[in-house]
Amino acid sequence: MHNIDVDHDNLQKTLHPVIYHGLCRGKPPKPRQATIRTLYHPHEAGEVLDSQALILHFPAPKTATGEDVLELHVHGGTAVIRSVLSAIPLVSAIKQGSSGVRIIRYAEPGEFTRRAFYNDRLDLTQIEALGDTLAAQTQQQRRIAVRGNSSMLSQKYESWRQQLLYARGELEALIDFSEDQHFDESPAQLVTSVTEQVLGLQRQIKAAMENASRGELLRNGISLALLGAPNAGKSSLLNQIVGREAAIVSEEAGTTRDVIDVGVDVGGFYCTFGDLAGLRTKSVGSQFDIGLVEQEGMKRARERALVADVIIVLVPIERRQSGDGTWQSHLELNAEIAATLKLCDIRRQKVVYTINKIDLIGPNEDTAAMQGLMQQQLSDQDLPAPALPILAVSCKSCQQRSQDYGGLQPLLASLTGLFQDMTATSKLDPANWESSLGASHRQRILLEQCSNELRNYLDQVNRDLIDHDLDDDGVDVVLAAECLRSAADYLAKITGKGQVANIEEVLGVVFEK
Repeated sequence: MHNIDVDHDNLQKTLHPVIYHGLCRGKPPKPRQATIRTLYHPHEAGEVLDSQALILHFPAPKTATGEDVLELHVHGGTAVIRSVLSAIPLVSAIKQGSSGVRIIRYAEPGEFTRRAFYNDRLDLTQIEALGDTLAAQTQQQRRIAVRGNSSMLSQKYESWRQQLLYARGELEALIDFSEDQHFDESPAQLVTSVTEQVLGLQRQIKAAMENASRGELLRNGISLALLGAPNAGKSSLLNQIVGREAAIVSEEAGTTRDVIDVGVDVGGFYCTFGDLAGLRTKSVGSQFDIGLVEQEGMKRARERALVADVIIVLVPIERRQSGDGTWQSHLELNAEIAATLKLCDIRRQKVVYTINKIDLIGPNEDTAAMQGLMQQQLSDQDLPAPALPILAVSCKSCQQRSQDYGGLQPLLASLTGLFQDMTATSKLDPANWESSLGASHRQRILLEQCSNELRNYLDQVNRDLIDHDLDDDGVDVVLAAECLRSAADYLAKITGKGQVANIEEVLGVVFEK
């Protein structure tokens, strides 16, 4: 089944009956009632385009676009759809005045949505959420798009804008009527009251910005970097996670020379795993120099790791012979890896330490001892604290599908839990703030600009109150009110409501997607 929408504005009230009678026979369908009709070619008598099409008529204004809509639900075959689409512009001789220009045409990209906006059926936040819904690839992306598609987010923005307009009005009353009218509050008390409102609003906007940043992780995907020494098993782990040979695996160290990014759904979260070149230092007496190509690969690996949301540090177990001739398991984080980790932004990035090749652990050793050894090295080298308990895997056992000894499923389950923490709302009342996870990058930037204007207001007021005695009316009310006006304008740009001078520019940013 394929749906064809025919939409027109209020100046073309005759369009739907003409199209209907040009393609169908019999009485037009009653509003909002599905009716089966045969579609005919308008110029070739007797030629049937679709023998059982479903016809619906939705009169304005309660439609998706706010205008009259005629829907033709035809069978989904390519030939049927093409023939109906070709026949619609041929209906009668529909002209526009004396110019002879046909007024039946294909909709421009996003035109139905644009009409819905102009007719107040959707605001910009809902339109952006609609785009996210169409682009969603994972369950989490779908859920966040649905949150943004409700009116809760736009209602919150509009409520904040109205609060600012009210606060600005109180300040401007001091400018216009202070000499003619008697106020119950002194100017200083009025400014103090407005300032308290601004402080409360700024806290709410800050929480919304934090949630919007978390929501961007859901929408755009979480970036992960696999960091480790050459031959640590990074490519093997990536292949096990994605379930295919996404990266070359070889016994030869340094196989990966460039960044390999692979997208995968992990527990409903869209993730991009980056397989990086191994980081190493040239050992004393080693015959293996670090060539120019490997140096460039290591440089790109460091850069990719420092922009990732999560860094998975893979440290392999190595078997070494001790002085008494016995073989023991060893772990080592080399200087290059440690130096890279010390450059991490610990406020934004999460570091997950994972031990690989646990199948090499000897009979008198256990995984817990290796994890303890790993923790000790982190403390000794003053490296970022682990975001999760130190994990242990065996890519070799994963390949052999030996129960879950490989540890892959616990690793993925732990990562999923970490993703949930990273994208959870930052307020104690998640039900009230969950919708702000659906805020887009554009919305977050405008919220930041709004917050900056509120900060400018607070700086202005505080500076004046310090420089002048409260009873001397020292606050520059004009500048303070201007800051509130600018802040309200940024909120208006988010929804497209209010007096936004450059609304077409704002629409261009939204509809370019």
